[in-house]
Amino acid sequence: MEVDEILEKYGKKIEEQIDTNRGAGTNESFSREYLQFKKEMAPEMSKYENWCKNLGSSIKIKLAEKDAIKIQKYLDTAHLDVEPGQVMALAFMAMLLTFFAGLMFSVALYLILGTFPILLIFLVLISSAFLFYYFYSMPARLANKWRLKASSQMVPCILYVVVYMRHTSNLERAIRFASQHLTAPLSLDFKKIFWDVETGKFSTIKESLDHYLETWRGYSLEFIESFHLIESSLYEPSDDRRIATLERALQVILDGVYEKMLKYSREIRSPLTNLYMLGIILPTLGLALLPLASTLLNSEIPFFQWYHVVVLFNLIIPFFVFYMTTEILLKRPGGHGESSILELNPLYPQYQSKKPYYTAFLLCFPLFLIGILPFIFQFTPFPELVGLQKDYSFAEVGLGFLGDMKFFGFQVTDNGNIVGPFGPLAILLSLFVPLSAALFFSIAYSAKTKELIKAREQSKELEKEFTSSLFQLGNRLGDGLPAEMAFAKVAESSRGTATEDFFRIVNVNLHQAGMSLEESIFNERRGALVYYPSSLIKMSMKILVESVKKGLQIAAVSLMSISQYIKNIDRINERLRDLLAEVVSDMKSNMTFLAPLLAGIVVGLSAMITIILNKLQAIANMGGDAQLSAGIDIGSLTEIFNVQNMISPYFMQVAIGVYIIEIVFILTGTLVTVDVGEDKLKKMYDTANNLKFGAILYVITAFLSILVLGILAAIVLNGIAT
Repeated sequence: MEVDEILEKYGKKIEEQIDTNRGAGTNESFSREYLQFKKEMAPEMSKYENWCKNLGSSIKIKLAEKDAIKIQKYLDTAHLDVEPGQVMALAFMAMLLTFFAGLMFSVALYLILGTFPILLIFLVLISSAFLFYYFYSMPARLANKWRLKASSQMVPCILYVVVYMRHTSNLERAIRFASQHLTAPLSLDFKKIFWDVETGKFSTIKESLDHYLETWRGYSLEFIESFHLIESSLYEPSDDRRIATLERALQVILDGVYEKMLKYSREIRSPLTNLYMLGIILPTLGLALLPLASTLLNSEIPFFQWYHVVVLFNLIIPFFVFYMTTEILLKRPGGHGESSILELNPLYPQYQSKKPYYTAFLLCFPLFLIGILPFIFQFTPFPELVGLQKDYSFAEVGLGFLGDMKFFGFQVTDNGNIVGPFGPLAILLSLFVPLSAALFFSIAYSAKTKELIKAREQSKELEKEFTSSLFQLGNRLGDGLPAEMAFAKVAESSRGTATEDFFRIVNVNLHQAGMSLEESIFNERRGALVYYPSSLIKMSMKILVESVKKGLQIAAVSLMSISQYIKNIDRINERLRDLLAEVVSDMKSNMTFLAPLLAGIVVGLSAMITIILNKLQAIANMGGDAQLSAGIDIGSLTEIFNVQNMISPYFMQVAIGVYIIEIVFILTGTLVTVDVGEDKLKKMYDTANNLKFGAILYVITAFLSILVLGILAAIVLNGIAT
């Protein structure tokens, strides 16, 4: 018995010493990370789970079996721990709450104004329907987001498995190795493979892997085929054929991704054009007709008011654009995109910080106050406190050529209600409202993401240079130079590059700190990876540490193979970026240049129409019998187009300004997803830049349009008055 205990004791010690996976832990401890990792890396999905369990559990809804199966498939893909009935219940509750909130608001308007807003109820119904769609389709969108992020890591995943199995033909260890060096969510999927074995759902890793691969059938066949080739390499009789099969697996997924993205880049051109025309151009042009249309519609009863415009342009049309973009994104294939995880960035606390919002608020709130000055002067005692009137005419301040129009132009109707503002200065000041909102998000988002984007670009540049240095390191090892000396040689030959410091730190740790090769790279306090937190570098060094135990030649071949594989992947990625560049750049120019330009001109036209009607009404009120050149009596014209029945251009401008901001948010997210897949950091960074450029262009265009067209209209109408 004592002999058995001694053998067992020393057997475990020997196993620990030769275990190439030391530090990975048992399957039990490894798979236990699945639950913790899911909680940390999927906060958006955890939030949706809470909504479903709280609101969605308030009522019980039984779905048809077909719908339940479809929704459950999305829930499983997104790793959501909710039931299909809860998803439907949440969507139904959101629709009901929105409808009743809109109904109560309509009743309040009825009690205040005396007329029931039928059109508003209709718009609220549409908004409720879109909200139902939003929450009902949330599992599909979250599943698609998960797929896009996971599929962006498919190529690195196959790379890691192939590289590991090139020197150690063990599928289980290769999958564990890949899951340790991949980032979420694909690493979470791989951890779940072990979790399913640990919980008894499957008896072997291969069964669990095959079941997982089936979830990608119909979405990424090349990923399944690559893994099947990897599995078949285990049964190859010779080492050469085994390595050739592994390399074939990597080439299969690269070719498959390129072909699918090539097809997608052709298919999305027409939907993006339709989106731009139907979601941006037509609504914006329709705004030009609203001033005159509202005077006709509101001649008898206040049928069309400013809040209808707000609901239509700031809720319904953005929902329509959101629906169209969702349909475009659901068709995007995976395999290409940004694979880094924001939550693992050392600067992530800067992204999470709320301080940029406070700073942006302090900078932008004064602009917002300037935007609402007409209401401050009209409805607060502020003018009296500073010794000013509530309103001034242009003649009173020495601008007689503009006539006696008021700055703000509030008017009192026959029933005593105050309407407006209709004045030119009020319209100009209203530009500060959307400008303050756009700059608020632009300043805050830029402050939150600027350093992280800079760090990401530096990391990519480092990885690009590291590929060449890796090949040099492999050559040195192949010449028979020990790894401890090879790092010093590569540090000298890579002088002046970003990777020089990495190899120099390893060399210093080896020769001055007396560390082992593994400690000099992976030590948590002084290891080189502390200063270069790159998954690619970490993976390469892990392969080096493990393969060098089997001999310098094996380590040399492994490193040179990694270098060649990465160069092939980079070549494919460059071709994919070229494919999508034209589509993305066209849509970006439409969003940040043409749309704000067109919207600004339309706002100027609306202001000109208002100024003309204001001036004609002033002429008619003077009691003259002036007529236009066509013989139309001005009094009759102002009765038809009564300025008091018009929707104030102030509110129209604010509505279209907010609409432009919403469009920038929606389309920027769409273009980023089309270009690089799911990437929160790039979305926020690009949104900040697009908002700043688009909002400033819109405000400048609208300001010049209002100023030029308003002055021209005032001068021409002064000639009629005289």
